[in-house]
Amino acid sequence: MNKDNHSSASEFILLGLPIRKEEQGMYYALFLVLYLTTVLGNLLIILLIKLDSRLHTPMYFFLSHLALTDISFSSVTAPKMLMNMLTHSQSISYAGCVSQVFFFILFADIDSFLLTSMAYDRYVAICHPLHYNIIMSQRLCSLLLIVSWVLSVANALLHTILLSFLMTGDNQTSASEFILLGLPIRKEEQGMYYAQFLVLYLTTVLGNLLIILLIRLDSRLHTPMYFFLSHLALTDISFSSVTAPKMLMNMLMHSQPISYAGCISQVFFFLLFAGLDNLLLTSMAYDRYVAICHPLHYTTIMSQRLCFYLVSVPWVLSSANALVHTLLLTHLSFSRNNSLHHFFCDLTTLLKVSSSDTTVNELVILTVGLVYTIVPFMCILVSYGHIGATILRASSIKGICKALSTCGSHLSVVSLYYGTIIGLYFFPSSNNTNDKDVIVAVLYTVVTPMLNPFIYSLRNQDIKGALGNILSRGRFSV
Repeated sequence: MNKDNHSSASEFILLGLPIRKEEQGMYYALFLVLYLTTVLGNLLIILLIKLDSRLHTPMYFFLSHLALTDISFSSVTAPKMLMNMLTHSQSISYAGCVSQVFFFILFADIDSFLLTSMAYDRYVAICHPLHYNIIMSQRLCSLLLIVSWVLSVANALLHTILLSFLMTGDNQTSASEFILLGLPIRKEEQGMYYAQFLVLYLTTVLGNLLIILLIRLDSRLHTPMYFFLSHLALTDISFSSVTAPKMLMNMLMHSQPISYAGCISQVFFFLLFAGLDNLLLTSMAYDRYVAICHPLHYTTIMSQRLCFYLVSVPWVLSSANALVHTLLLTHLSFSRNNSLHHFFCDLTTLLKVSSSDTTVNELVILTVGLVYTIVPFMCILVSYGHIGATILRASSIKGICKALSTCGSHLSVVSLYYGTIIGLYFFPSSNNTNDKDVIVAVLYTVVTPMLNPFIYSLRNQDIKGALGNILSRGRFSV
């Protein structure tokens, strides 16, 4: 995000290993063998652990993920090094360099965290052998892995954003901040709207925290459906927290600027949690499909391992999607106009005010956006198509009502989420489009995350029962 009066580096030169040219062939063969041995050896470990049920223990669970991380870690640097040695080329593009830094830090950190988790596993196995199975449960193993990924992604992202800011070059004048013009409301009305949005945001945070707390405390809610719901609630809190606090602060302080780093970070986390919300709704749709269409095999299909993958894969895909858009954004110039007609750093709004060629950015938004929106939406439609067919074949009204009650809340949230997207992107207004985009953005960043806990609590007897039990326990203790 630079001005035009600079010379930014489009590529870098990797000088490679300190070896003579005549020795490169020998070293190329040596490193190729080492890399292939790394990949094949670790793939063999993963395959053996997957196929042998005797190895389905916490120790080998961590070992399989360590093997996968080692493959990924070596693949960040080795293929490029081998290619350079083979083609006698030393250049690497700006985007390739930044991406290499991100994934190198990411997998190095995950490697470190996994070794720490394995050390804790060995500590429990040796020092507390009688309680090993209780302590090292599948839930704890999954939690240790998720925490490792989240911390590693955060650390890698922080270093990458700081690096991309430095790599714009010293001989330039960079855009240090942007101006958020905020909501299309008059100044004398800001106090009223500030109070309303503060209530909406606090309701979002407290309502979703209550959902997480109820699921955590009531053992009857320790099922795949509520496992996904707790993650959706956490995502909704995070999603609204990306934009709402900054908007409220600007309204309160009558200040509109946002720093370059703040804007980049806001874009990344907005895309991350928006994508995560979308993919979690898809996982929940699959859960409802299995519950209604294959009820006898539900506990077998929706195992803890599958639930873990249906949460961790959205995290990885959403992080990758957000990173791609953010890296492309950092290479744009903003020389004339740094005012954004929005209350947060929206990606499409930033592209509109950029003085650079945004063709690549727009192409990536179109292609990746279609994949991340249309494919999950089609999966949800297919799931509910099967659910609808199963419900229609039900022999009793009671069975139909029970089936509808299990997926009614999720269907309401899906309709609200995709209804907003369809209204924004498929039915554009003919005039005052900027104001309409801002208003619709308020709906899906502030209003929708607030409504989700109400939808699940008002339409869900299990949540109501858990809340009643907590309240009755509180009264009894008093």
